[in-house]
Amino acid sequence: MPRYSGRVGEEVSGGLRVDRYAAERLKLLNRSQIKARVLEIRINGKAGKLSHPLKPGDDLDLLWADPPPSDLVPENIPLDILYEDDRVVVLNKAPGLVVHPGAGNASGTLANGLLYRRLSRGGCGSGFRPGIVHRLDKDTSGVMIAAYDDEALAFLADQFKSRRVKKSYGAIVRGVFKENAGTIETRIARDQRDRRRFAVPKAGGKIALTRYRVVRSWRNYSLVLLRPKTGRTHQLRVHMAYLGRPILGDPMYGVKDELFPQAGLMLHAKSLALCLPGKEGCQTFRTPLPPRFLEVIGKLQGKG
Repeated sequence: MPRYSGRVGEEVSGGLRVDRYAAERLKLLNRSQIKARVLEIRINGKAGKLSHPLKPGDDLDLLWADPPPSDLVPENIPLDILYEDDRVVVLNKAPGLVVHPGAGNASGTLANGLLYRRLSRGGCGSGFRPGIVHRLDKDTSGVMIAAYDDEALAFLADQFKSRRVKKSYGAIVRGVFKENAGTIETRIARDQRDRRRFAVPKAGGKIALTRYRVVRSWRNYSLVLLRPKTGRTHQLRVHMAYLGRPILGDPMYGVKDELFPQAGLMLHAKSLALCLPGKEGCQTFRTPLPPRFLEVIGKLQGKG
């Protein structure tokens, strides 16, 4: 990821904000890109904000996300669109669809499909790249939102960063709960033994909070509603495994199930509530449980 480290010059006066200094003096990114892509700000070694006023002699460190690849190829990939305008698109992501191109997934991703869709609508230049605001794991299905311009991306990203977005997920897990509802609050960090995984560490990591409610239970299985209050990578999968109730079909944090040996990851983003750029008020987008959930539930109900 790109990084900048340097000392604020004597020419800065009047408490110039970090975002304006980075855009106007350093010319690292424009202000919309800064709001959307800056991941970490440290001023004199301490965490800071984009609105922090700088003074001469301050040591400034910035870390920001790489842009999507400029060689992204548009592909006509069928997408289940829930809402779309000239600035954003909300969709119901299918399980198995990778969000971004990467190692082993150079094409056939959601980003490829969104680029094709935006170009087919017209009104964007050759340099357009879809702004993926948040991600779902490859095998997780459900509601996602993406931006069609940098300002819309910054507007949406700010809501995610400030935790104003409300999200809910449905999950089928192995095991039953003693309580019908509860809160899980731990720290989550990358697993030191396997860098692909995340874990609840003894020390360090970042705070992760999830609220859950049991919808229905069958012997050794439960359908639960999960509401993450933070957005850590693999948070829901890690938290369910931490409780000893791993998500059914989770190849990384669960175990192979005898009753459902072919089950994919039973995790679905049911709803997403947030404000859209240029619109009054906030909106909630919802999706029903997908067929793979209904098949498992049907079999469980038949067994009582």
